[in-house]
Amino acid sequence: MKAWVYGQYGKPEDVLKLKSEVDVPDVNDDQVLIKVVAASLNPIDFKHMHGYFKAIDSPPLTVAGYDVAAVVVRVGSKVKEVEVGDEVYGDIHEHALYPKGCGSLAEYTAVEEKVLALKPKNLSFAKAASLPVAVETAYGGLESAGLSAGKSLLVLGGAGGVGSFIIQLGKNVFGASEVAATCSAGKLELLKTVGADLAIDYKNNKYEDLPEKFDVVYDTVGESDRGIKALKEGVRVVTIAGDGSEVPPVFMFVVTSTGCVLNKLKPFTEEGKLKPVIHTKGPFPFSKTIEAFSETDPLSNISVHFSCPIQDYVVSIVNTIDMTHNIECIFRECLMRLGKHLRMRSLNLSEL
Repeated sequence: MKAWVYGQYGKPEDVLKLKSEVDVPDVNDDQVLIKVVAASLNPIDFKHMHGYFKAIDSPPLTVAGYDVAAVVVRVGSKVKEVEVGDEVYGDIHEHALYPKGCGSLAEYTAVEEKVLALKPKNLSFAKAASLPVAVETAYGGLESAGLSAGKSLLVLGGAGGVGSFIIQLGKNVFGASEVAATCSAGKLELLKTVGADLAIDYKNNKYEDLPEKFDVVYDTVGESDRGIKALKEGVRVVTIAGDGSEVPPVFMFVVTSTGCVLNKLKPFTEEGKLKPVIHTKGPFPFSKTIEAFSETDPLSNISVHFSCPIQDYVVSIVNTIDMTHNIECIFRECLMRLGKHLRMRSLNLSEL
């Protein structure tokens, strides 16, 4: 089969190679073999490829890719929930720090049944592949922050993949009474399109000085120092950006990818209440995945999320603001070592 493989650490353009004679992976009893229709790229792909986690990483050769949308072609003897022919999607790496050797940028990959969910019928494979990491990250942060019906939410960086899902989840799933979000001036209309009640140009407006304070702030861009000033007393700010130097983390949590969140959110997705924000640039042929990688800066707060339909060899792009995968290492020393490359934390202001 064809697959994008790297055998050493470095930049995608230097180490990522398209191989045509990669073995189709074997299937364990609890796994399924899936034929990949669409795959997507995330900042975590860059981090592993650059060797940020090489002390605990799977050794190269490694097939890149986390998010996937696919068709089941074989099932293990202990698989119960999916069948051959099912259309599925998911983040196929249960733990971000320990990726499989065979990721989603391949014609076939073998994954545990528990990390998959049935694909929403109203989504194309490419759009479905753009959801898992971003929507799980958004959902995990809101759940940990205790957002519930009637509470207000401020999203810092609402125009990206994670940010746009935070807005949609806040309004349509958690029942927030008000959702405000920040972005650059050119994306204000986009925020309103995905459901923001108040769209704020962060460069020209001091959202931290708004008279109405918020119950939850979700920071995707590294502005927690400003976001804290927009909070009510004794509530929480969640961030997936920054290195922890602004304020000390006092609450940490682990989110694993099991398909449960995707299954829980499937009714909202099929009702059109959760929609991926697709970037206008592209599509790219699958053979030009390196060019797709080059459209993003993995070390900045702003990156680009790609969907790569393999059957028709096309790559579409989903805009996302995300510095991390949503899976955390539970040990504090790991968090401190990885710094800004892998961090999600929630801060209880009453304890500061």
